[in-house]
Amino acid sequence: MSRVVLASNNAKKLVELQRILAPLVPDVEVVGLSDVASYDEPAETEATFEGNALLKARACLQATGLPSLADDSGLCVDALNGMPGVLSARWSGVPKDQGGDRANNDLLLKQLGDVPDERRGARFRCAVALCTPDGAEVVELGEMVGRILWAEQGEGGFGYDPLFAAEGYDVSTAELPADEKDRISHRGKALALMAPRVAAALT
Repeated sequence: MSRVVLASNNAKKLVELQRILAPLVPDVEVVGLSDVASYDEPAETEATFEGNALLKARACLQATGLPSLADDSGLCVDALNGMPGVLSARWSGVPKDQGGDRANNDLLLKQLGDVPDERRGARFRCAVALCTPDGAEVVELGEMVGRILWAEQGEGGFGYDPLFAAEGYDVSTAELPADEKDRISHRGKALALMAPRVAAALT
């Protein structure tokens, strides 16, 4: 079985990616950074999701020699002029392992405290990059449009999921069954486009 490395230490993101890709490319094993020799991961210094995804995938390929996938994604809020965007994971300045997700959500709620329903539009955006040893580089994009809720709802998902309701839904993405979230999510859409690229490169 061919292997591809997801350049991430986020266990929930790895499970999500494995779940989405498994039926699409069953002959490819997706492993995470905990399954390969450690290396110095690059800082996400690019101004776009595409740039950061490529930065991470290139570094992973160089360090492991294996085909490498990386994603960069974030929440773009209309009332904040598209922010936090590429800064989504570190919007509050609190590290993830010190309660960053909760701090990010709390800060976002404060920033939108007096913003009415009709101006709470937002979208999750995702870029997934694939870099292979033969020098090929591919990027696919996905988007999920919706709105910011007034309080966290649900225990599933991660990041801003408890605050985001996708267009056409009355519940947060943290309350959706995994298969339903995969079908409509920004990452699910980007990975669905990437899956045939992975299959073509590795099988």
